[in-house]
Parts: sequence; structure tokens; C-alpha cells
Amino acid sequence: MRSFRSRNPVPIGLVGLLTIGLVLLAAVYSDDLPIIGGGTSYSAEFSEAAGLGPDDEVRIAGVKVGRVSDVDLDGDRVVVRFKVRDAWLGDRTRAEIKIKTLLGQKFLALDPQGETVLDPGTRIPRERTMAPYDVLEAFRGLADTVNQVDTTQLAKSFEVISQTFANTPDDVRGALTGLQSLSRTISSRDEELARLLANTRQISTTLADRDAEVGKLLADGGLLLQELNNRQQAISTLLTGTQDLARELQGLVADNNAQLGPVLQSLDQFTSMLQRNQASLAQGIQKLAPFVRQFNNAIGTGRWFDNYICGLLPPSLGPVNQPGCLGDGS
Repeated sequence: MRSFRSRNPVPIGLVGLLTIGLVLLAAVYSDDLPIIGGGTSYSAEFSEAAGLGPDDEVRIAGVKVGRVSDVDLDGDRVVVRFKVRDAWLGDRTRAEIKIKTLLGQKFLALDPQGETVLDPGTRIPRERTMAPYDVLEAFRGLADTVNQVDTTQLAKSFEVISQTFANTPDDVRGALTGLQSLSRTISSRDEELARLLANTRQISTTLADRDAEVGKLLADGGLLLQELNNRQQAISTLLTGTQDLARELQGLVADNNAQLGPVLQSLDQFTSMLQRNQASLAQGIQKLAPFVRQFNNAIGTGRWFDNYICGLLPPSLGPVNQPGCLGDGS
């Protein structure tokens, strides 16, 4: 058997590069693999996409079971392809695009029905699908429509109608008069109304563009509330323990009030006495310092202490003690 070093390195290198390429390709398209992929692929037909996009969630009874793979236009219908994992779908399954957040984020809701398993190659027809009405798109459409309306011409038209029906019964004439007043009000507020609708469209567009950030903020707020809810028992126990501790301390003070009262009164008298004699105490401490210094010098030699006795011999007794206790000043 030939050794590894004796073989031609070119085929070995090519096989190695091919293996690396296959591994990278499998990693990129891992969701499409039959065993380790993201689940079984299905498709459904809708009248409109309604804001649904790739990577949006797929849910069954509120539980996430997959994600949307692709959204394509096929003639007069929209084809939504999605993957479902660990979930059963029947041949009468219904699909509906629902609103996930107030800002317009969508998800695909499935209602598995039927007696046999749904064929992955068979689309869910439009008869069993439903798309919601997008409020943000409604505001945008309303703003565009109002901007295109000639409110002045509309007011004149209402005035002509009111003049035409001037001789009609009071009920009809009153309704037309009110309609004329309404038209004049709308015409006089044309700029304000257009500005309001324009701002509404801008706000809705901003909210739609920041949907992910606001959605994350709401999700984090939900997690915070959930954590507070989970810690509710601990917080309640802490507050209850604090109340019990305060109650015990109050009882302790009340029980020992008879003993603590005289002690505190005596302590107050003692501190008052020290305060009254503060100057005398300071003077005593100051005069005690020289004595302590001299005493320390006398006993600082160890087992013996040095001392000087003045006046043991009378002064001017011959040559022994001529200066006396005061010395000669030298």
C-alpha cells in the first residue's frame, strides 16, 4: 500500500477544495436540506401580500412553527412560500395573514383542517386564504386622495346643488344647507386638513420604517413585565418581612422603654456635666502633661527609677550644699 506522502498532491488538493466547497454550500443552504433543514416547504395563494415578507413567522394556534421563505407575484395572485416544522397540515388547511403588532408587522396563521396530509407540491388556493386590510396603507391612500381633490370646486358644486334644491321641502333643504356649510368648512380648512393628513402619512411611514425597533422595545417591555410578574412573590415576601421587622422593632422599643428611659436620662445628665466642666477638664489635661513627662523620665530606666530630693541637707553647710535647692543658675 502506497504511503500518503508518495501520492500525487494535486488530486488530493482538488478533492479537499471540493469537500470544503460542498461543506460551505451546505452551510449556506442548510434550511433547504431535507433532513437538517428548516422543515417542509408549502405554498399558498393570496389576493395581496398585505405587507407579509420573508422571515416573517408562521404560527398555528399562536405557536410559532416556521417562517415565510418567499413572497412572489404570479399573475393576478401572490404566492407565499413558507416552511413548517414539527406540525401537521391537512388537505383542507386554511391560511390567513394577520397583524402581529400595532405598527403593521404581519405573520402567517395556519388552521390545519382535513383528513389527509397536505401535499407540499399543492398550493393552498385563494378560496382558503385571507389577507387583512392595512391601516397604514389606508392612511397613505387617504392622504393621496385628499391631495388630489379640488376642495374649492367641490364647495361650488355643493352650492349649486343647494341652490337647485332651494324650493324643495324643508327637510331636504335643511340637509343640503348643512351639506353646503360642511363643504365651506372643508374648503376653508383645506390647508390644515392637507397638512394633517400629510403629517399622518409621515408618522405612519416613520412607524413602519422603525417597526423592528419599536417591536423590540415592546418585546423588552413585555419581558420586563413578565420578570416583575415572576418576582411578584419575592417582592411581596420582602415587603411583608419589612413590615414584620418594623412591627417587632416597635414592640421592642415599647417593651424596653422603662429600662431605656432612665439610662438615656442619666447619659444626658452625664454629657451635660462634661459640657459644663469642659474648660476645667481641658486645663487639667494641660497641666497633667508636665507631670506625666517628668514621671516617665524618672521610671524610664527600667527596673529602677531616678529621683532628686531637694532640701535633704540644709543650705550653706560648708562646701557640700552652698547654693541650696535653687542652684547657682549655671
